This record gives sequence, structure tokens and C-alpha cells, in this order.
Amino acid sequence: MRIIADFHIHSKYSRATSRDMDLEHISQAAGEKGITVVGTGDFTHPEWFNELKNKLEPAGPGLFRLKNLLTKTATHDNGTRFILTTEISCIYSKKGRVRKIHILIFAPDFQTIEKINVQLGWIGNLKSDGRPILGLDVKELAKIVLNISQDCLIVPGHCLTPWFGIFGSMSGFDSIEECFEDYSKYVYAMETGLSADPKMLWRIPDGRRITLISNSDAHSSAKLGREVNVFDTEMSYTAIRDAIVKKDLSKFLFTIEFFPEEGKYHYDGHRLCQIRTSPEETKKIKGICPKCGRSLTVGVLSRVDELADRKVGFVLPGAIPYKSLVPLKEIIAEAVGVQPKTKTVAEYYQKLIRQFSNEFNVLLNVPLEELNKSTLPEIKEGIRRVREGELIIEPGYDGEFGKVRIFHEAEKKEEQNRLF
Repeated sequence: MRIIADFHIHSKYSRATSRDMDLEHISQAAGEKGITVVGTGDFTHPEWFNELKNKLEPAGPGLFRLKNLLTKTATHDNGTRFILTTEISCIYSKKGRVRKIHILIFAPDFQTIEKINVQLGWIGNLKSDGRPILGLDVKELAKIVLNISQDCLIVPGHCLTPWFGIFGSMSGFDSIEECFEDYSKYVYAMETGLSADPKMLWRIPDGRRITLISNSDAHSSAKLGREVNVFDTEMSYTAIRDAIVKKDLSKFLFTIEFFPEEGKYHYDGHRLCQIRTSPEETKKIKGICPKCGRSLTVGVLSRVDELADRKVGFVLPGAIPYKSLVPLKEIIAEAVGVQPKTKTVAEYYQKLIRQFSNEFNVLLNVPLEELNKSTLPEIKEGIRRVREGELIIEPGYDGEFGKVRIFHEAEKKEEQNRLF
């Protein structure tokens, strides 16, 4: 069965997260986007954990669905299934440095979660945030979780981001083994993050050794599915876990990525001074902001260069492939010349979803001639260019998202004149 999965999201109990990140809205948004399996996120938070137990029911081994589907946001089973996941922020000292590492945990059932939450609750305050901060070495976190159940998965999140990635320039390590020590053999996967893609990570030894997964890290329902994983397996926790652990190309088909330049930490830079630099430029100025004299935030591209033992452009034979996309609402917004959150964009988006089932079907599968019959030619052309990678991108840096443009300015003016 074809499964599109987004494992890493956050609930309404996480900081800087939309109030619409409840189970009903998550399920509805996942259905519109074509996401079959979505992570619950935040299962360590006591209130969210209670909601998960009260509102979900089993729907296949290790997967769950909403119990009462007759709600304001869902009137039928749209096929969305939940998998139990959370993210932990570990902040601790090791080898003379403060380390800040985000770790994703996958769990097979509620009994396992209850045991994990009890033990982590002895270490830190799980009520403070959906993504709790624990003064715990990630090796010890892995030991706690895997001693409770070896069916859990331990996955370093957004592995290259400067502040909280396992390879981050500010507080990370140079290898998985350096971080997890003897527990590194139980780390089967890591998350690319929005600012990196598999081709970048293939240049690093650990990026070739283990499975690379991609998730949205969504803090609002609109951001679900920015990055996802596509499987062909049975609909069960074990089947999905095995496809990841075994790096099975017949069952783990591909990932869908952000264009990494659009991520917030692709290039180096200093946001306050609006300085953005490529790795080569950073070296020339010795990592110092030319405006204020402070150190630049070193992004993922430079960090890959530091760790790489393969040249730019290296392709790993037998790797799980990937595709890069731009969200449909962003394509519509640029094609029409308005902002993504406007009513105009919502109307064009809903028309396409009604006709072609879901967003990923529109972005990946619907023939262009069919789109030409169903929507504006500019929207069809935008989808074509995204499929072909014909984009203009200003890379993100130091917490600032990159800017993706599909159309040149002259084209935009022509479109706006024609439309309005």
C-alpha cells in the first residue's frame, strides 16, 4: 500500500505553535494534503497524552485514528492514521562543550509511552512544553527508551541545523558515534531538516550509512507535509519501522523535500545585519560579520563542507531517492500575485483538491493537460516549473527562510495585468 508519512509535528502544547494543532484539524489537513500517516508529536506532554488516549482508537497494529469522526472538522474517515511520536530537546555538557540536540522518538503503543513518560518525568518537567528540555545526554535518552522497548526508534532531528542538530555548527558533534557512543548502532535513521537534502548528506559518512527521513516539523496545520516520506508497505507501525531500519528500497520509495535553499539555515549569515554568505564567502571573511564584527551563524552548507569526504554532486549508489517540491498554496499565490493566506488562494486550492483528491496528487501525478483544463494556465505552469526544478531561490540564513520565486518579475507583471 502506498503510504505518505509525516512523522515530526508539534501539538498545540508546544511553544510557538498554532492553536489549530489539535487532532481534528491535523487529521483534516493531512487528508487534504494526501498524508496517510502523521505523527502525533509531543506524546510526553501530560495533557496532550491524555487527549491522544481519549480521542484515538487502534486502526491497524501500532497506528491510530480519531474515535469520533462526526466533528466540526471531520464527517467521515478520511484515511488519516496517527503514529505515536515526540521530540525531546537534550541540553547537556560533553567533551568540554554545551550540546543542544533534538531527538525524535517513535513508539509502538500507549503502554510504552506511559513508561517513557514516567522515567523522563523523573528527569525534567514534561508539562512545561510539548517538546520538553531535559538535561540529559542523548546516549542516556536512547538507553532509557530502548530499555523500555526495542521497537522504539531514536532519530536525530533536523541533523544539520546550527543550534539543535546532531551535526550543528554551534553545539553538535562530528559523527553519530561521537554523540551516541556504544548506542550509535541503534540509530538507524536521521532527519534531513528543511535546510538540507539527501544529496548534501550523502557527502558525509553517516549520511551514507543510515536511512535519511524527511518531515515537516509543522507548528501549524498549513505546514504539514512540507517534507514527507513515501512507502509501499502494510499499514502498520512494524512495517514502516522495518522499511526505515532496513533501508529497504522496495518499501521505502522516496522522500519529498523542501528545496534546501528555502530552509532557514542553508547559507551562513547574520540576520540582524542582513548579511548572507556562501561557504566560500564565509571563508574569505573568516566567519566574521563585516558590519558588526560578530561571528556569523554557520549554516548547513558550510557544515557539510567541513564534514564531507565526497565532492559536491556525489550521488550515493543504491540510495533512497528524493524529489523536491514547493507547497501548492505557495505556487498558486505566486501565479496569481497575492499572498498564500488570502481567500483567492484558498478558493483555487480547494477547487484543485476537490477535483484531484489531494495536494500531493496535484503536485506529483496529475498530467499537465488535465491541470490546464482545470485551473489557470499560470498555476499549471507554476506546477510544471516546480516539477522541473526551474526556480529562482535566494538561500535562507541565520533563521531567515529563503525566498523561492517561480516567475520572473516581468512575467508577474504580465500575469497581474491579465488577471486584474
